[in-house]
Amino acid sequence: MEVRVRFAPSPTGQIHIGNIRTAIFNWLYARHHNGTFLVRVEDTDRERSTQEAIDILFAELKWLDIDYDENLLYQSEQIKRHLTHAETMLANNHAYRHAKGEGGEAVLFSIPWDDAGFNTIRNCGQTELPIHTEEPVKISKHGVKFALISRKGKPVPTEVCLAGFKNLKIYDANNQCLFDIKDAIESILDKSKACEIQNGQRLSFTRREVYFKDLIKGELSKPLDSMKDFVIVRGDGSPVFHLANVSDDIEQNITHIIRGDDHIENTYRHTLLFQAINSNIPNFAHIPMIINQQGKPYSKRDGDAFLSELRDAGYLPEAVFNYLTLLGWSPGDDSEKMGRDELVSRFNFERVQRSAAQMDLKKLANLNGQYMAEIPQEVFLQQANEIISSLPWGKNIDSSYLSEVAVLMQSRTKTFNQIEDWAYFFTENLTFDESMVEKQLRKPGIKKAFVDLHEQLLTLEFDLVKIESCILFITESNGIKVGKLNLPLRIALTGSKIGAGIFEIIFVLGKDTVIKRLNYAIDNLV
Repeated sequence: MEVRVRFAPSPTGQIHIGNIRTAIFNWLYARHHNGTFLVRVEDTDRERSTQEAIDILFAELKWLDIDYDENLLYQSEQIKRHLTHAETMLANNHAYRHAKGEGGEAVLFSIPWDDAGFNTIRNCGQTELPIHTEEPVKISKHGVKFALISRKGKPVPTEVCLAGFKNLKIYDANNQCLFDIKDAIESILDKSKACEIQNGQRLSFTRREVYFKDLIKGELSKPLDSMKDFVIVRGDGSPVFHLANVSDDIEQNITHIIRGDDHIENTYRHTLLFQAINSNIPNFAHIPMIINQQGKPYSKRDGDAFLSELRDAGYLPEAVFNYLTLLGWSPGDDSEKMGRDELVSRFNFERVQRSAAQMDLKKLANLNGQYMAEIPQEVFLQQANEIISSLPWGKNIDSSYLSEVAVLMQSRTKTFNQIEDWAYFFTENLTFDESMVEKQLRKPGIKKAFVDLHEQLLTLEFDLVKIESCILFITESNGIKVGKLNLPLRIALTGSKIGAGIFEIIFVLGKDTVIKRLNYAIDNLV
């Protein structure tokens, strides 16, 4: 069987990383099986699905180098077919018209009372449900209304589909049968009868459930007595997502629907719609949602939640593609940095985790740093020059000096935006965090060590070996533990706690700059 998958976003603005990860998983699965990857633009929300939003969508796909097969399908151009499928269901008694909401009669899908032809519905045995006696049970074609009992004994109004109560009987407190649906079902289904039963205490019925086998999560099921008939065409005549989505999947001959597990509730309904339209049901694979460290859905307040934000933050598309693939999927070993061809060859559903995947921007940055380190030096230098020249302190910089800095910093730079932190190489306008100065530079012995180092540097031949030896000598001669002078020295010379090795930084800054900054630190900071 040819694998045919689709990415079907609703372009309403920026693309969330969860949506783009869905595209990646679909693309990888299609390419792994030499199948077809389709893009469908679900643009029926005409107010929000603007051309600008659609352009953003395709710009993001292009940035990640996600190509697609065959022609694009715009959902807004398929409405006639959607409504034809609705008419088919009306004709086959799988749907009915009902004055629901504003704007006229809507079309509702009728969850089937008669499950012949619906092989995703099965019996689960006889079930009893206690109900509140103060509220009547109302039964009609449109559903069953009754009241459950709260913990405090109060009525909880409830409405579910008629199909949820096969073989329904209603009993009173004396265990007398007040109602047997078999005596009324024909007239109820014909809409000619609605029943109201008073003083019912419990419902007895055959529980049925809709189920499907998910390729990631295994078998999933939902009782029909927890579902309602649902709208497929609004009162204004426009198709609802459920109908449009299923109709378009049929039109595109989709074999595998790979989407977020927030769609599982939709899938229970969609399996029924596929069968009501006399179509084969595709395979389903629901991928885990992306969460923050608190276990909640990952959103903008947690960091870079949109793909454009990751791009603007200086991440590389190769790294983002790699990381999002690993967000919920594992190759089965310790591999993390994986090229696209390797990801295609190894991608499978067996290694997609069932539980939620936690977004970790630090891990993404570290992975991005590995990709940054592999950029050819001349390409990295060109990009660094473009960024630096746009900054206030980046004008008229000596090209050879910039090259020296770039060579030193490339392997230490995790995103292109971090190039802005190179300012201390090019400007004397350093800023110092007072708490950092107090904690590191004003410790006992640091001032004397700086004074001694300043004197040594005046006559020191400047190369890496001699710089390191000199700092080690000053450290030991001042009774400071080996390495403990490095951080105070880094702060004094750069204003930062992080960066390249301090010896390399000193060498690149040059003797004159280092002596000048030490003088300032001795006079003002320590």
